[in-house]
Amino acid sequence: MLKTKKLALNFKIFRFFLIPTILFSTQFFSNSQDAKAGLEFQWDQDSGHRRLKWFQKENKKRFRNKIYFFLRPSDRKTDLLKINLTNPKPFKAKLNKEKISLCKVRIGGFEDRTKCLEDIPADIEINTDKSYIYSINIYPYSPLPSSKDNYAIVLKIMNPKKSGLYQFHSYGQPKGKSVSSYLGSWTIVID
Repeated sequence: MLKTKKLALNFKIFRFFLIPTILFSTQFFSNSQDAKAGLEFQWDQDSGHRRLKWFQKENKKRFRNKIYFFLRPSDRKTDLLKINLTNPKPFKAKLNKEKISLCKVRIGGFEDRTKCLEDIPADIEINTDKSYIYSINIYPYSPLPSSKDNYAIVLKIMNPKKSGLYQFHSYGQPKGKSVSSYLGSWTIVID
């Protein structure tokens, strides 16, 4: 009899602490859809992939977007005659030459915004040889220097209808070479 009274008292105390805890924590779970993940998709750093930095203004599907694909000094070992940007997974967005540019960029942070400082004149060529595989070739009028300046390929596009991770690969043809080499990859997130 004493054990059952003690068990009933313990259950009342447990219920006293458990119910407010559940009611208080449900507020956090109900807004979990709006929470931004603190996890970033990365591939194995020992493999052949090299992760490059990027910035996009909008990550919602079907929204107008401006994506900056950065080429920092550490990403360019020599002057580049040609830059190639490929997208193996279908990033179904209309690409116009007028909406693609190459510029010297200031990479933003807490105090500054990402901004093009100077447009770099270049010829731009869009290839869609295979179905849904886009390739953009950029030929700067003068070689892109391997200086301490940051450069960016800027796409002004409408985000695709389908959300997901979209990977873009970059290849560059160094000055004095006839073949392009792998520079790195960017992974864009569309929610």
